[in-house]
Amino acid sequence: MRKILDYLRLLLFTGGVLIGVQVPGFIDQYGKSLEAHLLESSQSLKEFQQDAQRYFGGSLDKLIAHYQNNPDPVIQDGGASIAVIYSRNQSLTQAWSTFSSGTYNAYTHVILEPLDDIKNEVWGPYTYSIALNRSAIISGLGCGFILSIIIDLSGLLLARVARPLFNRKQPATK
Repeated sequence: MRKILDYLRLLLFTGGVLIGVQVPGFIDQYGKSLEAHLLESSQSLKEFQQDAQRYFGGSLDKLIAHYQNNPDPVIQDGGASIAVIYSRNQSLTQAWSTFSSGTYNAYTHVILEPLDDIKNEVWGPYTYSIALNRSAIISGLGCGFILSIIIDLSGLLLARVARPLFNRKQPATK
């Protein structure tokens, strides 16, 4: 029985390693997608930024307000569209700034506060691969180790809780 448990632990460790080596690849794909969306958003905003520079001292907020205060509903709707593009660009810029400020920040951004649409866009077509670079190896071994520790500690806790239940002395029967 002990041998089976050892093999099960080894299997769980290997599963943790295989999951862990996927993390750097996913982080990389997320970063590429985030950057592509930011570039596209910036390109979409470029013409409006030029108008804001020309007429409102570079303030897109003033350009948007000008559109939205226009009595023509078509122009008002155009202002609303510009506001959406501008807001999206700001959130992408903030996310990219956080993501690109270091490896630790990239991981924490993707794990704790990813942009859901980009995360889902990357996750959907993500193909599992094993890239054996330093980051993947460290991540894989770390995940395997953590999973092994969690399983071992859970087993110890379960044994500690269950032991008193099985060690009760039976009352003498007459």
